Amino acid sequence: MTDYFRGIPAIAYEGPNSTNEFAFRHYNPDEVILGKRMEDHLRFAVAYWHSFAYQGGDPFGGQTFERPWFGETMALARQKADVAFEMFDILNVPFYCFHDADMRPEGKTFAESKRNLDEIVDYLADKQTRHKARLLWGTSNLFSHRRWMSGAATNPDPDVYAYAAATVKANLDATVKLGGQNYVLWGGREGYETLLNTDLAIERSNAGRFLTQVVEYKHKIGFKGAILIEPKPQEPSKHQYDYDVSTVYGFLKDFGLEKEVQVNIEQGHAILAGHSFEHEIATAAALGIFGSIDMNRNDYQSGWDTDQFPNNHVEKAVAFYEILRAGGYTTGGTNFDAKVRRQSLDPADLILSHVGGMDTCARALKSAAALLNSGELEAHRAERYAGWAAPVAKAMLAGSLEQAAARVTAEGIEPQPKSGKQERLENLWNRFV
Repeated sequence: MTDYFRGIPAIAYEGPNSTNEFAFRHYNPDEVILGKRMEDHLRFAVAYWHSFAYQGGDPFGGQTFERPWFGETMALARQKADVAFEMFDILNVPFYCFHDADMRPEGKTFAESKRNLDEIVDYLADKQTRHKARLLWGTSNLFSHRRWMSGAATNPDPDVYAYAAATVKANLDATVKLGGQNYVLWGGREGYETLLNTDLAIERSNAGRFLTQVVEYKHKIGFKGAILIEPKPQEPSKHQYDYDVSTVYGFLKDFGLEKEVQVNIEQGHAILAGHSFEHEIATAAALGIFGSIDMNRNDYQSGWDTDQFPNNHVEKAVAFYEILRAGGYTTGGTNFDAKVRRQSLDPADLILSHVGGMDTCARALKSAAALLNSGELEAHRAERYAGWAAPVAKAMLAGSLEQAAARVTAEGIEPQPKSGKQERLENLWNRFV
């Protein structure tokens, strides 16, 4: 035990009228919604990197946090893990997520880094036997160290590709050892800064081969979880090859991986790509590659990915409606890829940021579930597309262009526009949120 969160109680559900800031008002893990416990719907996870490794820097300033576990020793890495599991217990979350670099010190060689990783994985495995939280997904940091400045799988240097392969193999093995349910690949440096020194064909081909090798290794070791790609259009690279869900799907189809790989969608990344969060979720569900989400928000006055905690349940309810429409999570979950602001220095800030985020998501989930359960929105949607269920419409799709065109003359078709009823449906939505 540590004393970092001394005096902070375990967070319990007290209902919407509670004035206790160290309590949930909407997140009741045992509340049954659409036949499933709220905890099982939301599958909350804490991000190791933002909660325990982030030092408070931003693009214009350095470290503001002084955490007692900051440092590059194994003793401090174990202390970090102790604090992490204490926080998981306080919040009663079922999952956490990590990058390798979040958990272990960087060694002078790959072998030393691997020994450090193996040691801390054993430590976390022991923690999991005595605490509730389990690993939702693991991933590799292939973007911070200077070796990754020109990419990992897309690097022009084959030796860096090999180093990336060794890193991902080690972390996939670690994920399996900890019982992780997914493995995520985020290509923060898998892109380019300028076309003047970039061969797009080579880089894209190598990225496809790397992902294929990851999938092949997954099957070789018998990993039953999902491999997930996290789309992002840019930042830190000027352009990244996993721009958005549709781009990722085209990439997967090109390399025959659309049945093997799913997506982990982040709110902030969706906004950077010019989309809404719900658009990306709905697109992934329609394409059959929806896996998991990173929950956060951007500051709408800033031009970069600010990774703030969600605080607008109305905004998030649309996203959870699409998740519920898609059948909910299987191995995925709601990972808080969010960090406290660099001025939020107190241990309580780490706890309360998650309390607010969890309550926001719970309130959004309840609104989304109520609307879905009412069937009203889906009835409007079904009515709008009802014509496509008619035999003549099905025959038209199965036939030729000439046959479809011939209907216009033969049947005297003169179609008249029909209302999309957007404002009526927005009013319907507002009844539930």
